[in-house]
Amino acid sequence: MPKHLVISTSSNPDSNSRRLGRAAFAHLQKQRVDCAWIDISEMDLPLCDGGKCYGMPSSKKLSAAIEAADGILVAAPVYNYDVAATAKNMIELTGSAWEDKIVGFLCASGGTASYMSVMAYANSLMLDFRCVIIPRFVFATADAFDGENITDKKVTKRVEQVANDLVRFTKALRS
Repeated sequence: MPKHLVISTSSNPDSNSRRLGRAAFAHLQKQRVDCAWIDISEMDLPLCDGGKCYGMPSSKKLSAAIEAADGILVAAPVYNYDVAATAKNMIELTGSAWEDKIVGFLCASGGTASYMSVMAYANSLMLDFRCVIIPRFVFATADAFDGENITDKKVTKRVEQVANDLVRFTKALRS
């Protein structure tokens, strides 16, 4: 059976993208899907320097988790009309571990104007590492949350749809 991974890429302790990731992870667990959770804010990852960063224990641990997964959901914040630098740094640190993965996105932003910001990130994964990108993704603004809870039912449904699509795509492409 395929393995799945949900990665939170926010360094903000009050992260809405992490909330989206947690909701997707909980949904996958409820469905009894083989799934793991990683929060890179807990990993003390280095900035990619193109050299010794790859040999650091946290980089190796993250690379191994990505390598072991068939399908990955990336929960990422959007800052200044782009996916946060922590998410890009994660790809730079782990590189070829992404090859041939099925990838979906759960994004949180302050406003609606940066809706398409995930596309450059997705294109990089698709072109550099031949990832299959799930065409449905979540983009939620602060209005969808109240404290720790996702209060927008449409966002909750979309999180579940993306999680289900991850499983469906992964099974179809790995069989």
